[in-house]
Amino acid sequence: MEPTPLNPQKFSTCDLCDEHKGDTDGAFRVLPPVFRDFGGRLAFAGPVSTVKCFEDNSFVKAAVESPGHGRVLVVDGGASLRRALVGGNLAAAAAKNGWVGVVVNGCVRDAAELSQCDVGIRALALIPLPTERRNEGQRDVAVQVQGVWVRPGDWLYADADGMVVTPASA
Repeated sequence: MEPTPLNPQKFSTCDLCDEHKGDTDGAFRVLPPVFRDFGGRLAFAGPVSTVKCFEDNSFVKAAVESPGHGRVLVVDGGASLRRALVGGNLAAAAAKNGWVGVVVNGCVRDAAELSQCDVGIRALALIPLPTERRNEGQRDVAVQVQGVWVRPGDWLYADADGMVVTPASA
């Protein structure tokens, strides 16, 4: 199955890995299998927008409250397991505003609410403690998620088997 921006839901991460297993240039990337699924949408794909922050979700909130246009928000939270960067309210905003997925290199909260939102949500773990908003972070910059570079405009594909990232031109 060849994924296309016109039909991003017609894909299999296993098939994508099979197609790219001989690639040696590093353009095709597989995220490590450390993320858990929390959202109501199990498979999702779209162009990437990024937020880089640490225990402050001000920029995450601003992102999901803006039009998503079928994009995937990749949040580099520094893999912190001390504060939740996304909860039920932000997940509902993401779904309402047209984001197809949110990938958090960090924690989320409100598991029951997240599972009811029509948006894919992947994160490292759950923690009930919210962040403090200090308006610190960066938007649409290259981030490293579990050692894998993810850039704004890349395409991220997620399904039950995992997550892969391809360049925008793929």
